[in-house]
Amino acid sequence: MADHLEASVTLPSDPASVSTARGFVVDTLAEWGLPADTEAADTVRLIVSELATNAVQHTFGQSPTFTVGLVLDRDEHLRIGVTDSHPRFPKRLPAAVQQDNGRGMVIIRWLTAECGGKLAVRPTREGGKTVTVELPWAVPAAEPVAGALAAPAEGEIPGR
Repeated sequence: MADHLEASVTLPSDPASVSTARGFVVDTLAEWGLPADTEAADTVRLIVSELATNAVQHTFGQSPTFTVGLVLDRDEHLRIGVTDSHPRFPKRLPAAVQQDNGRGMVIIRWLTAECGGKLAVRPTREGGKTVTVELPWAVPAAEPVAGALAAPAEGEIPGR
């Protein structure tokens, strides 16, 4: 695999774009070797979903678009960044039991920590912000071809 891969997409700040962002990320990671049906892909999908939802819901119409960027460095680290043009940084809200929203950053922080990753929020030169999650790159080992390394059946003599 290459030492450095990048991909990004810019989408309108519209609720329908959240699904598009998830699909873009899952398709890109599959091209880079991470199958969509793995736990790691599910984790990334949830992180992107929460970040994209935040970019749509919490910019109050002041960011007409948001960008999802992916960077894979040396097959070791995957960086997922979501950039919008709203200057306000996400705030950690108390997650009351009856609260219907406001838990996105809590979920992102928990998933990131659970995977051994890092979360950062940085301002952009244009006055917005980028929320970045860096995760260890973990592509599952390829499954052996059926029968290639199969154990002999009960009563079967190996090599015959």
